[in-house]
Amino acid sequence: MTAPQLSSRTAYSNRHDVVHLQGRVINNESEFREYLQTIVKPRVRDEDSAFTTEIHGLATTKMETEFVARVLRSVPSVQGWEVGEALAECVLQHDTNLHVVWPWNTIRDRRTPRASLPGADLVGFCADPTNVRLLFGEVKTSSDTHSPPRVLSGDKGMLWQLEEISSRLDIHHTLLKWLHARCTSKTNRQLYRSAVSRYLNSGGMELLLVGVLIRDTPPNEHDFETHAKKLATRVRKPTDVELLAWYLPIKISDWTALMEDAS
Repeated sequence: MTAPQLSSRTAYSNRHDVVHLQGRVINNESEFREYLQTIVKPRVRDEDSAFTTEIHGLATTKMETEFVARVLRSVPSVQGWEVGEALAECVLQHDTNLHVVWPWNTIRDRRTPRASLPGADLVGFCADPTNVRLLFGEVKTSSDTHSPPRVLSGDKGMLWQLEEISSRLDIHHTLLKWLHARCTSKTNRQLYRSAVSRYLNSGGMELLLVGVLIRDTPPNEHDFETHAKKLATRVRKPTDVELLAWYLPIKISDWTALMEDAS
């Protein structure tokens, strides 16, 4: 299925050395609601049609069929930050020019409720027509009316996390190993080999770091500006950083209900 495009406008854009920052605004509420329900929900819920079909097929009696339905419904309610992370993956893949490839649904890898991948929220490839790079990133979802929002600051903030990802070899090791186990198809294995070769040849510097800020507040260029300048003094080429803020027309507090109500 072709993903519906989100009509958006650029509210601000700036660059500080290796750091590019941009704010995108989506004004059409009905279009965004459809995107959440048709594109984001299957990813956050990990709706695997092959799995669903097979488990239904294994039920041979009415009682078993009813029990299968109960099993398939027995998932925890999604939280706003979970929707935010799935939304970030979707818009990066479909609505930017970064040529993003996710070799695996990272939501699927969360075997237990509230578990998360150690090291980064986003793990994949930037595969433009000429090069393939490792892509590591962080996602923050915030209704904070402050600008910049508090989720960007401190030792749990996005900018500190991106700086850590840029330089810590133990994080790189974890993420490379995680990717290796999941790049099993011929296409993904080739992407992995190409990206890791560039990474090794650069001494661990050939990376694209992505920070996605999901907001339900009016756009404000101050959300990223100060932190972007600081990050630009701490990250060097050939590493590049993309900071993307998405300003959305539906309150984050309403997203869980949308995920439950969508058919």
